[in-house]
Amino acid sequence: MTSAQPPHLTVVGHPGHRRVTLFGAAARAAGLPEPTVLPWLDLLRGSFRLTPGTLVRIDSPGEDEAVDRLLRGPTLGAGYAPARVEGTAAWYRGLLAALAELADAVARTPGAALLGDPAEIAAMFDKRRTHRLLRDAAVAVPAALEGVRAPPAGWAALKERLAAAGLRRVFVKPAHASSASGVLALEFSPRGRVQATSSVRLVDGALFNSLRVSRYRDEGEIAAIVDRLAPDHLHVERWIPKAGQDGRAADLRVVVVAGRVTHAVVRTSSGPMTNLHLGGARGDLARAMAAAGARRADLTELCERAAACFPNAPMVGVDVLPTAGWQRFLVGEVNAFGDLLPGLAGLADGPAPGQDTHRAQLTALLERHRRLTPLTDPPERRAP
Repeated sequence: MTSAQPPHLTVVGHPGHRRVTLFGAAARAAGLPEPTVLPWLDLLRGSFRLTPGTLVRIDSPGEDEAVDRLLRGPTLGAGYAPARVEGTAAWYRGLLAALAELADAVARTPGAALLGDPAEIAAMFDKRRTHRLLRDAAVAVPAALEGVRAPPAGWAALKERLAAAGLRRVFVKPAHASSASGVLALEFSPRGRVQATSSVRLVDGALFNSLRVSRYRDEGEIAAIVDRLAPDHLHVERWIPKAGQDGRAADLRVVVVAGRVTHAVVRTSSGPMTNLHLGGARGDLARAMAAAGARRADLTELCERAAACFPNAPMVGVDVLPTAGWQRFLVGEVNAFGDLLPGLAGLADGPAPGQDTHRAQLTALLERHRRLTPLTDPPERRAP
């Protein structure tokens, strides 16, 4: 009897980026050869070849200015800057084209296979499609304006539709953005006054991301921001009052690997956005789960049902909105690249205790590889 040969891995990513280096370290710790790195730049320029038999992991194209420019194309012209918010619809089209090119290359390479489905990645990068997939699968999500076919064309249309739906507190999100880029937490008072909280800065008619969250109370400024965002398409959903921890709003990022919850982290913030780069901080998971009590089982089931909407994804990151008192849980988003949680150990009672998110994925991959690979020698070589 012989052991199955370890799989050869190729990672589509940015050489030297921590996503790639963390995955490489996890591969070495698992006794695997160093993964080959296929730079996103080479994929977009068409200058790459795949190793026959390789398994191709797709990692995030974010945090690289040259890649961002190529994905967005000439849409913003001379007005492009890495911090610009506009252009996410063009970026999304570029992503779809790149994923299609990669899938074609894998199909042409003998024995190669993709870890993940480009169509599912595309769905996760469209917040409207993700919301509908989850809702249709009876996964609890916030109420949302239906806008896939006719999204609000600007502030006037959005304001009218919110009034008709009776929604006074909502999150307005660019459909194809990530990391809270372009997101507005919008509130209307009973008297009709409006304010928005956002990391967006409006400078000379253009929108830029900022690490500092601002509050806008001038409706003209808010209208100008929404009018600039609307061409990239909007997803609008009810603002769910979140559970709290130490006087701060709290939510969760839950990682699901091979269909099972492996990792979870509480994120807290003094404002409506909990993203760590916007001033959010990790909270105390043990206290959160103690507050949830028996409802923790509901949380696990919810996240695994959300992941089941993307059955070919080896991993997803599920953003969970806990209601006040940790009484109930809803899914806010599902992230194709939601595993960048350095130093976070797998849940002690989960399938990957003590392992980081990358090692957990490799463990699941190797288990699947062993199941699918014959372990016996050919009959003529077996011992009598």
